[in-house]
Order: sequence, then structure tokens, then C-alpha cells
Amino acid sequence: MDSLDINQHSAHGSFRVVFHGLRVWDTGEIIDVALPSTSFDGILDDTGLFSHRGEACVHQIESSDESCADAVIHVDARGLVLAPGLCDPHVHFRDPGQRDKEDMLSGCRSAAAGGFTTVLLMPNTAPAMDGRRFDTSDALDGFSPTDAHGRREVEQAGFHSVIDYVQHYAQAHRATLPTKYLLSVCASVDRAGIDASDPEDWKRYLRASVQQLPSDSVMREHPLVAISDDGSAVTSKILADVGEHARRYSLPILDHCEHHDSGVMNEGQTSRSMGLPGIPASTELNVVSRDIEFARTTGTHMHLQHVSTALAFDAIRKAKAEGIPVSCETAPHYLALCDEDVKRFAAMAKMNPPLRSAADREATIAAVEDGTVDMIATDHAPHTMSEKNQGMLDSPNGIIGLETAYAVCHRVLVDGGVIDDTRLIELMSLAPARLMGIDVVDISALLDNCDGEHRAQDAHVEHLHRRLLDLSNRENTQSLDFSILDTDCTWTVESGDFHSKAHNTPFQGMSVSGRAQATILNAAIAFNRIPATREMNPCE
Repeated sequence: MDSLDINQHSAHGSFRVVFHGLRVWDTGEIIDVALPSTSFDGILDDTGLFSHRGEACVHQIESSDESCADAVIHVDARGLVLAPGLCDPHVHFRDPGQRDKEDMLSGCRSAAAGGFTTVLLMPNTAPAMDGRRFDTSDALDGFSPTDAHGRREVEQAGFHSVIDYVQHYAQAHRATLPTKYLLSVCASVDRAGIDASDPEDWKRYLRASVQQLPSDSVMREHPLVAISDDGSAVTSKILADVGEHARRYSLPILDHCEHHDSGVMNEGQTSRSMGLPGIPASTELNVVSRDIEFARTTGTHMHLQHVSTALAFDAIRKAKAEGIPVSCETAPHYLALCDEDVKRFAAMAKMNPPLRSAADREATIAAVEDGTVDMIATDHAPHTMSEKNQGMLDSPNGIIGLETAYAVCHRVLVDGGVIDDTRLIELMSLAPARLMGIDVVDISALLDNCDGEHRAQDAHVEHLHRRLLDLSNRENTQSLDFSILDTDCTWTVESGDFHSKAHNTPFQGMSVSGRAQATILNAAIAFNRIPATREMNPCE
């Protein structure tokens, strides 16, 4: 076969990719993976292999004729792991209303760069995602400046509700989004905690409803799958009504299990030494205990977000032993950091719930180890640097985490001997997917449906027979989402390299381990970090 220039090939528009030597995440089998023909357009690439960033590895592209119909890129993926796509059940993309912090495009790019193929958007947009349609006759006088700005963005895009706007974002903005996303709806009107949101405003967006809309495939791709007032706990005033709605429409309540009226960091010796108002651990336990009792008496699935304290984990552990329908998540920062780190990172380590004590951090790790923690979520919360530079008293809560989550968790949990690589994938892929009601790709089942072994040629092995996972001849690729992970690499976090608009991370400069090297969405490459440096002999 003749070598083909990557720029010339880009003009022709399509190619096939074969990854060689991937290890299946749960069985350890070494396989090759062939993807269908696809286009250069829309691929987020940090190497130049699939785009014009940097110098392309032209020797890896081959074609049997000038039409480029049979062009193939062979990628040496030896030592990398093929896993189901990572899923994050807790992200904030700030669109509409605060697109200077993050927008749908930058948020999805950040997710893809972190190995995530699906994320769940929290509803604290501006205006809040409560399902209500805007009355065009209403003035904007009653809106906050941020909400008024967000409403104008929605209406300028041609929509009359935040949900319509977010569901049709790619279509309206002519953008390619490299990550799938699902939606959660506000538990209360405008997230004010006074009146429960009305299902008449949002039930048409549920998965069961949008599946009946063959004319709008976009809505089917981004249904409502949960109820939450994240950023605030569901108030006791409306909890019964919200629970009734959740049960009627088979939705989990994702509750921000913490409430306080003052304080900027964990209450303890560190807060006192810094002279800062503290937030006691009881603020979390109070909401967790209330939610557990509500789940016990009503059967409502309560999913407890970003749990961070030993007392809360003890309560959840007991509830699960009783068979109460509760689940919980924690976040990478509660595993890696504690309140003592606020001395170093200041507002970059300000979040809600706050970083807790060293003992709470150890309890969080123990809760992962014993299975009390069902999943890990990033709580990706972008803010501008000017906001974060206002100091601990005035800066907003939250840090970003999509591009560091896997690596931080790998360093703390896998390198620390707490769990193995397989369990980490379960926590960051399978369990969040179950919460969101989406299918996870079964790699072994796919392989069993393939034709068997093929003869692979690696640069160091003359003849090697192994199975080929050929995805190029499948009619339905909608759930063929994968992360290709390097579990052995170590790297240093550099926020300036993030695909997110935001840089508010306490992990800047930290040495971490494990990284997503490529993200495959619907059997097509959405993101690539695999360097085009190692020559690969093609499969014949």
C-alpha cells in the first residue's frame, strides 16, 4: 500500500482506525479493535494524529487507491486498556447564563479529554432548569441579571425553555459535542425550595416520553433522568411532593446532602487557626439522616451526593444493611485532600461540602474500600479565576474535575492499594451508568459475536493470532462507547492544558497516575491523546 499524506486524506474526508494490542479491562484479553470509517471533523486531538495540531504521523495512514475509500490508520495501543466509557453523574456546565465560566461545548470537550462518554447535567443553570416555558410577554424585571442574560441566550437561540435549549444545543450552535449528556430537572421551581416543580412542565422530556417522538431524535438523546436541586438540599417543605413525583415517574432524587447558613470551610482546628468561619460535619449528617428516613418510609430512591464525612458514611452503611433504597457518591477531592490543604490552596480548595478533616478523608477512602460508596462523581464546577481570587470569604464554591478525576482516583485508590483498576472502572463507569439508566458496553459479549481470531502483526512479533473486535460492520453503534486508558503513566496536572474554559483546580502541579488516552463515542473517535510516534506494521 502507498503512503498517504494526512492533509490530503483530510480533504477526502474519511478513514478507518485499527487499535492494536488493547487489553480488555475486566478479562485481561489482548485484542485489536477496528472502528468504522469516519471523518476528521469533530475529533478532539492533542497529538496531530487526527487533526492539524502538531505534526501528523503520515506513515500510519495507508490506502489502496487514490480515492482513499480504504484508508486505514493503524494505532499502536500496546499496554493500554479498553474499558466502557466513563460516566459522570454530577457536572455543571453553566450554560445558559454563565458561559464565561463554561459552556456546553467546552464542558463536553473537557469530559471527553477525561475519558468520559456520558455526563449528567445538574439543573442549576441560569435560569434554573425547572421545565417552565418563558412567557414572551413577561418583562425581564423579575429576573436576576444572570438569569436575564441566560434567558436572552435561550431566546436568541430560538427556544422558550432551558431544557429545549440544552437538548438542542449542538443543533442550534452547529457544534459537534464529543460527549453524551443527560439532564436532571429541578426539584423546586427556580431551585428556590418553596414550591415543588410541576411535572406538567417537564414530564414530556422524560425518557419514556421522548422515545415516542420519532421526529426529534435530539430529545431522545438527552432525556431527563433524575430530580435534583443540587447546590441546595431539597427542602423539607417540599420533600414529600418531590418524592411523589420521583416515584410516579421512576426517577431518583439526587440530593445535595448538606445545608448550612454560614461558614466557608470545615469546622475544626484548621478553620480556627486560619480565623475562618467553619461548617460542622453535622450539616451533612442532618440531611443524610433525614433522607434515609424518607427513603425508609416511602421507598423513594434517594441518591446522596458528594458525601464527605465519617458520620454520614456510618449512617449510609447502616441504611444499606437494612435494605433502604439509598445510594451515594463521593468526589475525587474528598479522597485526595482534607481541610489542612486549604492552607496551601486557599479558595482553590473552597467547595460545598467543604474539604473535611484528615479523619473524614480516611473514612471516605474506607467507604470506597468496603463498598459503601456506590460511585465517584466529579462535581465539576467551573468558575473564573477572577472569582476564585476573591479569597475564602467571597469566592464561590466549587472546583473543576473532569480532566483530573480518573488520575487523582487512580493515584489515591489504586496506587494506594485500596482497590484495583477493575473496581475503579466499576465506580466511574458501570455504577453511574446504572443510576442514569443507560447501557454499558459489554466488551466480552461483543467479542463473542465477532468472527474469531485474525492474524495480527506487531512490530515485535512476526505472527500473532488474537481476536479482532470489528465495529465497522455493526448497524447500531449508539451504545458503543469506550475509554482507552493508560493505567501506568504518571503525569503532572497543568490546568493551562485543560479543554475546559476554567482552571479552578487544587490539583495544579500535582503528580498523578493513569490517564484517558482516547475516548470513543458511538464507535467513533471523539478524543485522542495517543502519540503518533511508534511505527506500527499494518494488519493484512
